[in-house]
Amino acid sequence: MIEIQNLVKRFNNILVLNDLSLNIRTGQTCVIIGRSGCGKSVLLKHIVGLIKPDKGRILVDDKEVAVLKELELAALRAKISMVFQGGALFDSMNVTENVGFGLIEHTNIKEDELVERVEEALSMVGLGGIGNLAPSELSGGMKKRVALARAICVKPEIILYDEPTTGLDPITADSINELIRSLHDKLKVTSVVVTHDMKSAYRIADKIAMMYKGKIILEGTPAEIQNTDNPIVQQFINGISKGPITEAIDTFK
Repeated sequence: MIEIQNLVKRFNNILVLNDLSLNIRTGQTCVIIGRSGCGKSVLLKHIVGLIKPDKGRILVDDKEVAVLKELELAALRAKISMVFQGGALFDSMNVTENVGFGLIEHTNIKEDELVERVEEALSMVGLGGIGNLAPSELSGGMKKRVALARAICVKPEIILYDEPTTGLDPITADSINELIRSLHDKLKVTSVVVTHDMKSAYRIADKIAMMYKGKIILEGTPAEIQNTDNPIVQQFINGISKGPITEAIDTFK
């Protein structure tokens, strides 16, 4: 479903993505781990065509994203949903309007069908019947669930998650992980999850890929990642302050 081939991207002469390659199969949940600021979110922006690479290619469903014309890119994006780190709900809209936003903006859906689709999505994340509430009336965990409902309401083929458990207590975070896994199993979508939360990564991933210095340095199942003898990966997944990551220069050119 997603092929990333030898991707290179610089910002102000700082190399962020350095000949990065990664393949994600249809229906797979791939979790991308790495230190904050290592380029994980930049990679997501390349997948949806918000950023064009300096070199390399990104193919989504066999279409090269960077060369698509405006209408072709819009059609491809219609297959992709994004769950943002902070939820990114619109304060001026109630829950129904937030969840149905993609359908309202990009389709001619009738109001009764919209309400039905929104309620179906909310029920799938355990929040049926809250459509009239404002985002300010929701807890942090509820906001994350509403953001998930908005993502699935358009019935995407791909869902991208940017740090889905950031800012949540451990119990709420685990419930979000369980929800991501169950939605994947029900909807059979391809998922790309960016996180540095290893509990979350182990819980939801079919495959984990570790980013370091702009490259994918190791990929494998959760068990393979946990049992690797790669010292960089071991330092990161175990949260050890001393090791090859902290000994290296973080900014490279």
